[in-house]
Amino acid sequence: MNLPLHFGWLGVLEAALIAFAVGIAAWFWWRWLARRAGWPEARAIGWACVSAVVVAAGIDSWNLFYLGVARLESPVYARIALSKIHDPNFLGTRVVLEWAAALCGVVLGWVASRRTGASDD
Repeated sequence: MNLPLHFGWLGVLEAALIAFAVGIAAWFWWRWLARRAGWPEARAIGWACVSAVVVAAGIDSWNLFYLGVARLESPVYARIALSKIHDPNFLGTRVVLEWAAALCGVVLGWVASRRTGASDD
């Protein structure tokens, strides 16, 4: 995402809130698609979880993975890699909370749609 987020804990909470909203939207999109295709609800939940995490936490997850496997052999390479990451001090925290919030958004969307008994048809 290319949003100007804050640094520190406020930025982490903003990213988690965005991931939560993405999770809810992903659930309703996949629910609609699954009903049209005749898929079971479990398949919609699975695809909503995967797509919500990829959309909401994909770039930060990739940056965290890259920092773990890249050979940062000199301070110059490390500085270049870190300059491309928004708030590298809280990257791990942001990734964990983005994943959790995206999955919680899918679950909340599923629970809300089950409680209301709403039907798209």
